[in-house]
Amino acid sequence: MSEQQQQIAETINAARSRIGLSNDVDLQEFPNLVGMFDHCVNQYAANPAVSCLGHTLSYADLDRLSAQFACYLQEHSGLQAGDRIAIQMPNILQYPVVLFGALRAGMIVVNTNPLYSERELKHQLNDSGAKAIVVLANIAETAAAVVGDTGVGTVIVTEVADLHPPVKRTLINSVLKYVRKEVPAVKFKNSISFRKALAKGSSKQYQKAAPDLEALALLQYTGGTTGVSKGAMISHRNLMANVLQSRENFSSYGLVSGGETFIAPLPLYHIYSFMLTFVVMMQGNHSILIPNPRELDSVIKEMKRWKWTGMSGINTLFVQLCKHPEFASLDFSGLKVTLSGGMALTAGAAKTWKEMTGAEIYEGYGLTETSPVVSINPGGANQIGTIGLPLPGTEVRLVDDDGNDVGIGERGELCVRGPQVMMGYWQRPDETEKTIKDGWLLTGDVAVVKEDGYLKIVDRKKDMILVSGFNVYPNEIEDVLSSHPNIAECAAIGVPDEKSGEAVKIFVAPKHGELDEKELKDFLRERLTGYKMPRYIEVRDELPKTNVGKVLRRTLRDEELAKRAS
Repeated sequence: MSEQQQQIAETINAARSRIGLSNDVDLQEFPNLVGMFDHCVNQYAANPAVSCLGHTLSYADLDRLSAQFACYLQEHSGLQAGDRIAIQMPNILQYPVVLFGALRAGMIVVNTNPLYSERELKHQLNDSGAKAIVVLANIAETAAAVVGDTGVGTVIVTEVADLHPPVKRTLINSVLKYVRKEVPAVKFKNSISFRKALAKGSSKQYQKAAPDLEALALLQYTGGTTGVSKGAMISHRNLMANVLQSRENFSSYGLVSGGETFIAPLPLYHIYSFMLTFVVMMQGNHSILIPNPRELDSVIKEMKRWKWTGMSGINTLFVQLCKHPEFASLDFSGLKVTLSGGMALTAGAAKTWKEMTGAEIYEGYGLTETSPVVSINPGGANQIGTIGLPLPGTEVRLVDDDGNDVGIGERGELCVRGPQVMMGYWQRPDETEKTIKDGWLLTGDVAVVKEDGYLKIVDRKKDMILVSGFNVYPNEIEDVLSSHPNIAECAAIGVPDEKSGEAVKIFVAPKHGELDEKELKDFLRERLTGYKMPRYIEVRDELPKTNVGKVLRRTLRDEELAKRAS
């Protein structure tokens, strides 16, 4: 360990000790995620676990239903332990049932964005080798178009209210299908309804899997610098470690077991919200699932329905909620903690939120590759503008462009080592070697460790664009753009945006004639998820390039910043 590393470690440990936080974490508490789940559903059986659209499942319900789903997978699907199963659903009650059923059956979960285009979904299913997919009927059109070109043999289709009581289930599902016309008529060569799968699984007991701590639990896909997304391999140990590392911080916010209700608007297929669900469960608390956080009226409706004490979100959501005409009239008397991640929290958003709710926002930092939390601000010692202190058992170091360690107060690329760091990228050893060196994960973010041990992100080395907490990689957008018949060269960059933090701007040079921007947008919309869509398009005769012909994104970024500053 270098002198600079030692200095950083001692400063951070002293800071944690000063505010009463431990520096170590016991990773032997549970044998795997299945054991941790069993502990939760047994200890908190009568407690409400998750609610959505007016219906609640207790921990006992989660236990029973996930066991039925696990039995279906083992006995009736043809799948084996270790097979990959994709989950393509928003935040509805079926999500945790399918998630924990798959884990209990010894299978590997592949989190799948419900908004994926055909191109994106086909790539992920083929890359992961998924043999099954559970998909919401409302969005099943995309899956129906591509599963025939993948190795998926089992398709399980669910409707929004499948776990609601009979009368309400029939009403909600019928309105969505026949009145609002939100459920397309699609056919799969081989599929089964979710309710039929549960019925089949109720005939006998499932055989509880006992995966090793180092066994793969989750393939979490993240944008790729090579133009395609790649799967971060998250083991049982990685995810469980991050849950246990985060638990102490939850206690620092004054949260108690079995007494908290968390608003969960962020999509569970995103690693930030996904892991927080486990942390909330560890204390037997209650999660309120929001299917679509972009429908602010529905978010407000759920906030009115419950006496909520906690919430997770991103800067964009906090800003939008505070502008909503009904937000100020809500009852915030029970609110203890608001957690922020996924994108930088602005001082203005934090200030407005506290003025309106009376509660602070605690910002944290993480990556898909770290399962995801690296650091977070603790209760009673919050510093707006920082990402807090590293979690227990997490080592950090800062290095300059030559890989040399830098010390307190100096800028350097943040590198992380700890039990939450992923196993590597699925079937991409070359990408893994670029990202993990001697056990240290290179984050691509430039940070400073302050004199008091708190971390602050000051820049980003990578070209990655961060749109409302989602990673967007220019290579992927450029790869799609390059397939357009009338584009000679192109580049994608991120530009500042008040709502989403950053937005995508593309620069394109046509091969001949003029470029039809509407036609280009339609072309991209068929191939890119909504948050990856360019908000701005600039057509040029040619783009700035190096001597060897490589387009200079940095030059374009500098030009854009200068233009906005003038």
